Amino acid sequence: MHYAQRLVAAFVVFGALAVAGNAAAQLPDFVPLVEKNTPAVVNITARKGAGNAGDDPSAISPEDMPELFRRFFEPGGPNPHGGMMPERVSGGSGFIISADGYILTNHHVVDDADEVTVRLKDRSEFTAKVVGSDPQSDVALLKIQATGLPTVTLGNSDLLKPGQWVVAIGSPLGLDYSVTAGIVSAVGRSNQFDATQRYVPFIQTDVAINRGNSGGPLFNLDGEVVGINSQILSTSGGSIGLSFSIPVNLVKTVSDQLRTKGRVSRGVLGVNIQSVTREFAQQLELPRIGGALVTGVNISSAAEKAGVKAGDVILSYNGSSIGDSSDLPPMVGATAPGARSTISVFRDGKTLDLPIVVGELVNDTPAPARETATAPAPRSALGITVRAPTAEERSRLGGQEGVVIEQVTGNSARRAGLQPGDVILMISRQRIGSVAEFEAAAKALGEAQTAMLLVRRGEGSSFIAIRPEPRSR
Repeated sequence: MHYAQRLVAAFVVFGALAVAGNAAAQLPDFVPLVEKNTPAVVNITARKGAGNAGDDPSAISPEDMPELFRRFFEPGGPNPHGGMMPERVSGGSGFIISADGYILTNHHVVDDADEVTVRLKDRSEFTAKVVGSDPQSDVALLKIQATGLPTVTLGNSDLLKPGQWVVAIGSPLGLDYSVTAGIVSAVGRSNQFDATQRYVPFIQTDVAINRGNSGGPLFNLDGEVVGINSQILSTSGGSIGLSFSIPVNLVKTVSDQLRTKGRVSRGVLGVNIQSVTREFAQQLELPRIGGALVTGVNISSAAEKAGVKAGDVILSYNGSSIGDSSDLPPMVGATAPGARSTISVFRDGKTLDLPIVVGELVNDTPAPARETATAPAPRSALGITVRAPTAEERSRLGGQEGVVIEQVTGNSARRAGLQPGDVILMISRQRIGSVAEFEAAAKALGEAQTAMLLVRRGEGSSFIAIRPEPRSR
């Protein structure tokens, strides 16, 4: 090779090594963080004794367990073929938050366990008492009889931003003290697959999390715990880079309540809500696409007393803007019951500030919503035929007004998902109390106007966008 060519090649190699060296220099060094915090991370084993398989009709076999938003249980479970169930064992992780033995983990790791064993890094084992466990946040507080224990430092999850490095330590598949790292993918992520966890604004990361990591800590680069690893979104049961952690600021509030009173009190407004689509925003003449669209107001709830109505769009809560309907439940849930708050709602082109005294969530079953009914009607401009509810249907509606869909004949109605048996309560904010009112409201719609129908199906109500059928010329 010619001297000049060799010189160029040498510079290329040197340049590549320099780039690689600079890239390596910019990567964080996780070693000090891991060495400092690993002693405060624990392995947790929860056992539930044997019993008759018929004792738990709701139990499902591991083979039948859904893989979407799978929680990380160790193999085991009820005998799918009947008879006696073997001892069920779930494994997970946790971390020590006080030198006298308080430990945080997930509710689903220790749920319904007869015995919980905690193993420390030095292999010592303790039987743990479950001080309190909260299914709605998936947080459990344990206590072991020990002193002088190593502890973690709790950070501030509100400071997390997408792109920041985070580290998880736990026991995936029984491999104790495994360390994985990644970045924050998103914050304030809602769990759309489990309505019971609507009070948790999850941290989404691409950290490799697997069965057994549940309950383990998620650290920032300062070595502070910013979350509890809780769930993964997976099509296989293993990590595909979609992991979800409970923000530590929420965990602090929950654990404090579990320690002092053994349960968690949550605020509640008493509304059913859904997201605002572009069509709904146009219909309502909203200044922006966002907020929480109210589909129902529970009887005698804080919201009803404050004057909230179905069709309102909640734009903010105590001054905090609502970007999507999933933003509202965590804000309200974190409010102490009885607290005086303010909600801003958009109604009939105006923004109203409504003072409200927050109620207390007694259970996770919503109270009936207040939304009364007067021969099948001809096909309407919306491509459906409706009738008045029967006495039995009125009873099930709890006194709400509305008309029942008897047939779906139009393509627009089919595409919108309307079904026979659905009850139409409102058309574009107009209450529907009879078949005549329905027909008048439907005829008043222009062909290019998208209608908002408040539809009740089963126990729930939601707004559906539908465009009227073209009229014959």
